[in-house]
Amino acid sequence: MQIFEELQARGLIAQVTNEEEIRDLVNNGKATFYIGFDCTADSLTAGHFMALTLMKRLQEAGNKPIALIGGGTTMIGDPSGRSDMRKMLTREDIDHNAECFKRQMEKFIDFGEGKAMMVNNADWLMNLNYIELLREVGACFSVNNMLRAECYKQRMEKGLSFLEFNYMIMQSYDFYYMFQKYNCNLEFGGDDQWSNMLGGTELIRRKLGKDAHAMTITLLTDSNGNKMGKTAGNAVWLDPNKTSPFDFYQYWRNVGDADVDKCIKMLTFIPIEEIQEMEKWDDSRINEKKEILAFELTSLVHGKEEAQKAQDGARALFAGGGNMENVPAVSLKEEDFRDGAVDILQVLVSAGLCATRSEARRAVEQGGVTFADEKVTDVKATYSKETFADGVMVKKGKKSFKKVTF
Repeated sequence: MQIFEELQARGLIAQVTNEEEIRDLVNNGKATFYIGFDCTADSLTAGHFMALTLMKRLQEAGNKPIALIGGGTTMIGDPSGRSDMRKMLTREDIDHNAECFKRQMEKFIDFGEGKAMMVNNADWLMNLNYIELLREVGACFSVNNMLRAECYKQRMEKGLSFLEFNYMIMQSYDFYYMFQKYNCNLEFGGDDQWSNMLGGTELIRRKLGKDAHAMTITLLTDSNGNKMGKTAGNAVWLDPNKTSPFDFYQYWRNVGDADVDKCIKMLTFIPIEEIQEMEKWDDSRINEKKEILAFELTSLVHGKEEAQKAQDGARALFAGGGNMENVPAVSLKEEDFRDGAVDILQVLVSAGLCATRSEARRAVEQGGVTFADEKVTDVKATYSKETFADGVMVKKGKKSFKKVTF
């Protein structure tokens, strides 16, 4: 099975400009392709994971990846899939985030001599003269077509700023620029980027009279249609200081039963033949599949040693052994205590198991909280500082737990 057929079998391909041309390019190692990453935070997230693994798969098949750091486009802000405008970042923040991205990408992509490239679109976008840009490419974009584009739909409901309206032109210009400078002939992106990507292929066709291609990746969503890679409203980060290896493992260990087969196919490097055999397993082995998924992805991001620690810790806890060796610890602060004691609601909030005291109260009232393996039934329960000297296991439900110390 060649790489294009494998991508199809894994359910990764959403839309393509020309299937036969793209099949020929990637199967024969003739693609120089790029994926863009805007620097909106100081870490990549699990939402970027599929793009990174796609780059790795295609590189291993002999194609040349270009990781495009969006130092310039982040100054504008991508409106795709958003109902409000993105926070405006300073140039210093964007440059810092770009450096963080580079370090994380190097774990997945081989940037050795003559292999993958990493470029920053700030190098060409920040130096553009606006009048010259309009004269060079402005006539190639139809405002009518842009207003119908999927990437602007949600923003049109609340008001699309002229700043964001320029994003499609900037992304299209990236492809146009790299087609000429780096012989980049293929762009990959999320399925919500399709309109922006077509803008680039059309710009190349109209300005240079040549063909370039685009392919979108299936968005990773759960069975309810929600984007995966978030938990309790917060992103699942690839930076171990923002999401610990244990929490990263737990996120994938706890995916819904209906989503585990899809995640294994789309995200892991387990051979497709093995995955097809796993799909035949009966429901009694669903937790085994989830452990395989969590271990494989944690190994990719944090290494096998950290993945093994996370798996050992999770197994010990679920088995009721109470082993806290590899469970992430959270320390209470002096201000959490009043008159030398802290109540259970504050423990849950300070440990990050609940966002608010109201949420913590509901969790206790519903019987979903345990403290040192004993169910908590009193929302006014308090504990002394000495209780936490050696660390205490605090659980909310069956999936969320922390070692709490002082």
